[in-house]
Amino acid sequence: MTEMALQLQQISVTYNKGQIPVLDQFSLAVPKGKLACLLGPSGCGKTTVLRAIAGFERICHGDIFIVRQHVAGSGTHLPPEKRHTGMVFQDYALFPHLRVAENVAFGLRRLSREEQRERVSAYLALVDLQGYEQRYPHELSGGQQQRIALARSLATRPQILLLDEPFSGLDQKTRTRLGADVRDILRSAGQTALMVTHSEQEARLMADQTCYMEKRQPVVEDATDVA
Repeated sequence: MTEMALQLQQISVTYNKGQIPVLDQFSLAVPKGKLACLLGPSGCGKTTVLRAIAGFERICHGDIFIVRQHVAGSGTHLPPEKRHTGMVFQDYALFPHLRVAENVAFGLRRLSREEQRERVSAYLALVDLQGYEQRYPHELSGGQQQRIALARSLATRPQILLLDEPFSGLDQKTRTRLGADVRDILRSAGQTALMVTHSEQEARLMADQTCYMEKRQPVVEDATDVA
């Protein structure tokens, strides 16, 4: 039986004291080690799904399970730091005053310095940016900055990696190249991930599973593995 790393069971999110439904009984299951995409136009609730999984938004109905742990619903709301999720944002969210190595190591403070160095080295190698440890974010291209953001999230070894329109600020050529690279990196790491995009080309390029969203509801789910 396929193990599910993420399960959303009829979750709903409302704003303004329940007046405006943003998500209405939305369900999704992502197998362990797979990359799923939420595809749809702006305003359909894609980013709200990510925020609910991460714990930044409270759900008012339904349940969320991350690797069989109940993290939200039925009186439960684990804070973000206890959900073992990582997040890559569209604006990279790197610390401009920190060097690359310090950015990647930011979430590793519980580890010894030697363990931090080893982890940083391993994940910079994974994203093919060895030798960039002492550079600052402004010295890197947009694609390189996004690779650093990815390395920083992966270095914490999250159970679920959430990517919110991670390539939206890049030109089309760079988006296509980096999308394929990120797909291969995630597969090499065996990382379960859920990505939000409005680009069908991007979803087809990267996803093992695509959920089409429209007006707060999924329309079609394609779980065919990408070769």
